[in-house]
Amino acid sequence: MESSAAAFIDRTLRAEASEWRTWADGDASAGGLRVYGTSVGAVRGTVRDALRRHRDLHHDEITALASELWAAPVFERRFAAIVLLQGQVDALTGKDLTRIEGFLRDARLPSLIEPLTLDVVRPLLARLTGTEADRARRIVTRWTTAEAEGLRVAAALL
Repeated sequence: MESSAAAFIDRTLRAEASEWRTWADGDASAGGLRVYGTSVGAVRGTVRDALRRHRDLHHDEITALASELWAAPVFERRFAAIVLLQGQVDALTGKDLTRIEGFLRDARLPSLIEPLTLDVVRPLLARLTGTEADRARRIVTRWTTAEAEGLRVAAALL
């Protein structure tokens, strides 16, 4: 069963969808993802509204919500997960890199890999220090030879 925050986001993304955008977005379809046809601005606004409605979300709830959104093979839900993490990147820790690695492993599209890498992973890595930074560097180094293309692309962007 979906959390109330994920249900709100999904319901709103569907309501904001345009049939025209659904047909125009060949990029997401090529990645094997369903497309609602929601604009980037509507995705960002939906995440902002969800955070206003659910002010009690802290680190664990935010990362769980991102995973919940990512679990469905729908482009806009996955992009909403990225937008959520972009806005909460200061709350993320080195331990969250494992979850993000899973997202990158299954991202399939540059339009998901690039913002996740540049706007979430890069600022997260820049904040880490000490042992946490060393561990993160080892993880990213491992990505350079990973089987998953999304991880190799992310490593190259960093």
